[in-house]
Amino acid sequence: MARRCAFVGKSVMSGNNVSHANNKTRRRFLPNMQTTALYSDALGKMVRLRLSTRAIRTIEHKGGLDAFLTGTARAKLGAEALRVKRQIEKAKARKQASV
Repeated sequence: MARRCAFVGKSVMSGNNVSHANNKTRRRFLPNMQTTALYSDALGKMVRLRLSTRAIRTIEHKGGLDAFLTGTARAKLGAEALRVKRQIEKAKARKQASV
């Protein structure tokens, strides 16, 4: 799996380990990726996603999964996020058509 969050784009960074003697060796800073399930109001079910903790905080701040995805431009989202966004848009369209 890619070490990149499909929702906020957080990815691997690189830097140095610096010893007490000021020796520098390269290292990688990995994002804190978590498998989590978020509830979608439009779909009426839990959606399992692999997100960074930063993305989980952002989604909660924006008011939930549906609000975050509908308010975010398609260009800023990854493939997995776009898949869920399309499902939510289709479900909302079906609800509007039935009303």
